[in-house]
Amino acid sequence: MQRIKDLFAHRERTYSFELFPPKTDKGFENLLKTIAQLVELRPDYISCTYGAGGGNREKTFDVVQHIEAHHRVIGMAHLTCVLNTKEDIAAIVEDIKSRGIRNILALRGDPPQEQPDWQPTEDHFKYSNELAAFIRERYGDYFGVAVAGFPEGHVLCPDRDQDAAFLKMKIDAGADFVITQLFYDNKDYFEYIKRVRSIGVDVRVIPGILPITSYENLQRFCAMCGATVTKEVRRIFEPLQDDPDATVKAGIEFAIRQCQELLNGGAPGIHFYCLNKTHPTDAILKAVR
Repeated sequence: MQRIKDLFAHRERTYSFELFPPKTDKGFENLLKTIAQLVELRPDYISCTYGAGGGNREKTFDVVQHIEAHHRVIGMAHLTCVLNTKEDIAAIVEDIKSRGIRNILALRGDPPQEQPDWQPTEDHFKYSNELAAFIRERYGDYFGVAVAGFPEGHVLCPDRDQDAAFLKMKIDAGADFVITQLFYDNKDYFEYIKRVRSIGVDVRVIPGILPITSYENLQRFCAMCGATVTKEVRRIFEPLQDDPDATVKAGIEFAIRQCQELLNGGAPGIHFYCLNKTHPTDAILKAVR
């Protein structure tokens, strides 16, 4: 399979999905069915997340390998630094390569719940730019490397300018493009683009979109990652929080408006956080495409 960055030469926009590896065999079987449905939507690529500390690492790579081998769709494996020594990372990247996977999303990652105070040592990569640099230095152009971006700034970063500088470090380390964390105010994305462009980041920055299907879950997601539940989101979804069907309907309408505005403003595509479901991403993608 080709690198995702090779698509950019002939596709002005890409549409992609993100999945997570299930914890049970039954969940894995269900995910394979969902993947078959998502493939019918003609995504440009599909990525799969990597649990804290890599506890479900094999399932991540199994999912990506299945996507590529059975559906001939480009897959991307997430990879985090947390808990993995530099020696571990070297072995893991070799495993990824042996499976024929050619795209990696390089992340710092968060400590697992059972080890919240874990700290890296000299034997670990501390930040994702170090991981990206290792992949690029050891493997040259074999892998396509993506990194994460934070339109509102990373939750642990003191300010947005410093966060932009950290993104520049990732690109300088060899990353090919950026996928952003979820956000619900497009102004944050467009200001982010101006901020990172002004310091020399010239790669694609693809907005990550999480369709709203549950107001309670949305609040939890945003609290975990530092994203803002905007006044507009509260105005629309608070009154609907006890009506699941109305919430999904409003979530589709909100996401369509958000995606259309992003695309009209120059965004180079959309990356959907699907939460291992086909709907409502299918309805949103059909409308914006």
